[in-house]
Amino acid sequence: MSSIFDTRMTRRTAMKNGVAAGVALGMTPWAVWAAQTAALPQITKTIPSSGEKLPVIGLGTNQYSVTDPAEIAARREVLKHFPELGAKVIDTARGYGEAEVGISNLLKELGSRDKIFLATKTQIRGQVLPGDGELEASLKRLQTNKLDLFQIRNFNGIDELFPKLQEWKKAGKVRYIGITTSTDNQYPDMKAALNKWPMDFIQVDYSIDNRGAADEILPLAQDKGAAVLINVPLGGRRGSVLSKVSNKPVPEWATAELDVTSWAQLFLKYNISHPAVTAVIPGTTKLAHLEDNQRAGRGRLPTAAQRKKIEELWASV
Repeated sequence: MSSIFDTRMTRRTAMKNGVAAGVALGMTPWAVWAAQTAALPQITKTIPSSGEKLPVIGLGTNQYSVTDPAEIAARREVLKHFPELGAKVIDTARGYGEAEVGISNLLKELGSRDKIFLATKTQIRGQVLPGDGELEASLKRLQTNKLDLFQIRNFNGIDELFPKLQEWKKAGKVRYIGITTSTDNQYPDMKAALNKWPMDFIQVDYSIDNRGAADEILPLAQDKGAAVLINVPLGGRRGSVLSKVSNKPVPEWATAELDVTSWAQLFLKYNISHPAVTAVIPGTTKLAHLEDNQRAGRGRLPTAAQRKKIEELWASV
């Protein structure tokens, strides 16, 4: 009897065969991959407060505060190809070292700021800057006069800051406002904030190995009409979920039914198939990982029955 992990070919084999065929026709490996991916319909989801649609696979940037020329060059490649693959959402924070500055420099160099849905966050702890200081600090570092999404990070100064966010949105300095967390011990705070403040977005941790947000946070966000960004969708600092399946082939049924060729794509599709989730923001510093992740934003999404199947698959690991 076949195993739940059986597959006809691995992602590497499939990609190698496809690339070889394309190169034989005079195409570069990048062009082959882009053509294969673009052939699948892109998945978008709607921001409830406006009706605007966003591609479902974004980019997390807590590893973008770098000074080594080789590392800067690698991140430049990611940011260059990011909009070329149809992606838009980039999430950063003032607490990510010099990530805001590095990202803004690269977007300016690439001339692609207007193609990006740019989100950032206030500082994670300590005294918040007075007046418009929090907003002005990020606008200056990101070299822009308007943010797509400004978020209060981990509820630091929320009672003082959220009315300011509302003012900045009304003044047209930010398009959307929200709050974030990445730890389940702050879920009570998230519930309280959702019940108190009218927000466009929340950001919360959620993955196949970390589903606590699905109990109350995601349903409440959906009820309140808040879009949801998912951080650490592949495990992040908790330890990548991919390491647990690294020696196993992607199941044949997942490739046949869900258009996936890697575990990352399968687990990202699991995340974005939750009805409350708007987009996921996996951290990505390598072009190969960007390509892999973005494939998850195309083709078919898991149904409720297929989500259950993925959960059972994960339980068997």
